[in-house]
Amino acid sequence: MASHIVGYPRMGPKRELKFALESFWDGKSSADDLQKVAAELRSSIWKQMADAGIKYIPSNTFSYYDQVLDTTAMVGAVPERYNYTGGEIGFDIYFSMARGNASVPAMEMTKWFDTNYHFIVPELGPHTKFSYSSRKAVSEYKEAKALGIETIPILIGPVTYLLLSKPSRGAEKSFSPLSLLESILPIYKEVIAELKAAGATWIQFDEPTLVMDLQSHQLEAFTKAYSELESSLDGLDVFIETYFADIPAEAYKTVTALKGVRGFGFDLVRGTQTLDLIKTAGFPAGKYLFAGVVDGRNIWANDLASSLSILVGLEAIVGKDKLVVSTSCSLMHTAVDLVNETKLDSEIKSWLAFAAQKVVEVNALAKALAGEKDEVVLTTKGIPVSREVGFFSANAAAQSSRKSSPRVTNEEVQRDAAALKGSDHRRPTNVSARLDAQQKKLNLPILPTTTIGSFPQTMDLRRVRREYKANKISEEEYVKAIKEEISKVVKLQEEFDIDVLVHGEPERNDMVEYFGEQLSGFAFTVNGWVQSYGSRCVKPPIIYGDVSRPKAMTVFWSKTAQSMTSRPMKGMLTGPVTILNWSFVRNDQPRSETCYQIALAIKKEVEDLEAAGIQVIQIDEAALREGLPLRKSEQAFYLDWAVHSFRITNCGVHDTTQIHTHMCYSNFNDIIHSIIDMDADVITIENSRSDEKLLSVFREGVKYGAGIGPGVYDIHSPRIPSTEEIADRINKMLAVLETNILWVNPDCGLKTRKYGEVKPALSNMVAAAKLLRSQLAGAK
Repeated sequence: MASHIVGYPRMGPKRELKFALESFWDGKSSADDLQKVAAELRSSIWKQMADAGIKYIPSNTFSYYDQVLDTTAMVGAVPERYNYTGGEIGFDIYFSMARGNASVPAMEMTKWFDTNYHFIVPELGPHTKFSYSSRKAVSEYKEAKALGIETIPILIGPVTYLLLSKPSRGAEKSFSPLSLLESILPIYKEVIAELKAAGATWIQFDEPTLVMDLQSHQLEAFTKAYSELESSLDGLDVFIETYFADIPAEAYKTVTALKGVRGFGFDLVRGTQTLDLIKTAGFPAGKYLFAGVVDGRNIWANDLASSLSILVGLEAIVGKDKLVVSTSCSLMHTAVDLVNETKLDSEIKSWLAFAAQKVVEVNALAKALAGEKDEVVLTTKGIPVSREVGFFSANAAAQSSRKSSPRVTNEEVQRDAAALKGSDHRRPTNVSARLDAQQKKLNLPILPTTTIGSFPQTMDLRRVRREYKANKISEEEYVKAIKEEISKVVKLQEEFDIDVLVHGEPERNDMVEYFGEQLSGFAFTVNGWVQSYGSRCVKPPIIYGDVSRPKAMTVFWSKTAQSMTSRPMKGMLTGPVTILNWSFVRNDQPRSETCYQIALAIKKEVEDLEAAGIQVIQIDEAALREGLPLRKSEQAFYLDWAVHSFRITNCGVHDTTQIHTHMCYSNFNDIIHSIIDMDADVITIENSRSDEKLLSVFREGVKYGAGIGPGVYDIHSPRIPSTEEIADRINKMLAVLETNILWVNPDCGLKTRKYGEVKPALSNMVAAAKLLRSQLAGAK
């Protein structure tokens, strides 16, 4: 029985790639140094899977930044502004597309389906000329082969690549990148030919857009693409991988009818209805089914007995020699290795499986299906005397422990959350009246300026937090150091003449982890890092039980910061939906139930901040859009409980308390009415990197009466925008938004930037706001 892994984390168990990348970007190490670290990581991953017994090991899942950007490099689709003149794409062009440079902005970045991973959006137009410009897929296959390991090269399929693309600058907005299908396929043929010549016997095409609600012409593109590729694929075994949701019936019919394709991979964790589809619609005879029964999106140990039952049922349909046990998606969305968690509670640890453990689970299920279940009975002279606890027995014990553990359930929390469903928890006064009351109290200028929350986290600052956590410095020393940092940030903002201040969040490690550490029902890792974008990694908390707030979490620091200035100081909180979506969430109850519990905890914090005199409170919902189900039929239910959860947090504050929220990189236009329904007083939102895509929704007639701050510059790039550039962006906003509701702010928090970048950027931002104020005053 065969086993397969869709993909694997590339950062390394201790973020080795992150540190190598950042050293290279800072000019502290060479390209050779970076490539050496990358090669060592790839080698260790391939050997790990080979040693575990995995038959179908993936290659070309490694990336220096992003797998979609790798495909852009492969097909040579470099936007004109990067001055690419042909040939193999090197680090200069590659990282300029990802991060921008001194003279050219980066490409747009958005969420990879409904995950917290960000990809670089391809920019294609009618004049795009494709060329085979990166041989990464072939070189990595050869690299593994030289180590004695046969792999399956993985390519993002041509249709998914085009469907994820956007019209390039200068192209008509009605331009469809899918119209370039015939132009891009010759590049895929070249890649396939080189892989075949190198000895590859299998190729995996990732086509996750098949799980979306596609139109008929989009589905026809899959038939057209793989029919065109069929002759090139002759002599190869090819399979198409989908993930993240159920595959719709029509898409299932289309993909399973493709000629020249030997197998199909489906997510059977999130795609539970796909199981029924396989049973009712049938499965093509002689084709392989890559059954994704091990969850690639979460860190809970697989229920091996349940998965084995599913596999046995599938075996009866597709045949024993055509069933392959797999992960539901790439394991890049999980932490790397549980072995590195030496401080994790032993009981909770027994409930978990990170990527390395999931590899073992996949192979154990494959062996069990082949009749090699590892329950070993010890005998003496043929008489059973004892039984070793095998992998399956240990797994069953852990599953039972988790279900019965008293630390998982809090009846009071369950009762309070259940009671929320009877009301929609709206503030009693409409937003227009609230904004009037707030303005009388805050007395802000038109085009008020603010930042999103965090300021740069220096090495010294991280050292202070690390030493305090390790008990190397006293609490008194720690508080003194953090107060000094807050004071520095406050003075800096006052010098720039920013209107609504933040305290910079020097006490916080991460916007979700910081809150999770102070809430019940959460557990934390030391090395449970997951890639978010580029070198940026996050360490999601683990929500294992019912959530409550034992005591105030942010009030002390917010009061301290407010005491340092007469200007409004924002209280900074992370919202319930974002805490949910950026955590590893318990899978033993609906996500909505867990979100309501978190909302109640944040509600208490909001009310305590207001009582402490904080007049502006920001409740970030950076991940609201991210959690939107991929299928339209499921979206209304999600938006209902997600928006309700946000309203719960602030429904009890006075009209004069201004509630802000912030949202990060995503496509918001399709949920703008849900954003309005959140009923925040002010929303700040990513805008600059997506060519003001957000503003188009207002041009199309959507009326927005609350305050809004579409980001005026991109903080995910080291590039410093000029005053004139920012002023131009503000003018574009003023063309579609009322002057009295517009705020001026960066795209996101400044945590990952350096002060050498932040200071001139913020100075230019405030100067641009003042320039526009002056122009508006002169026009009256």
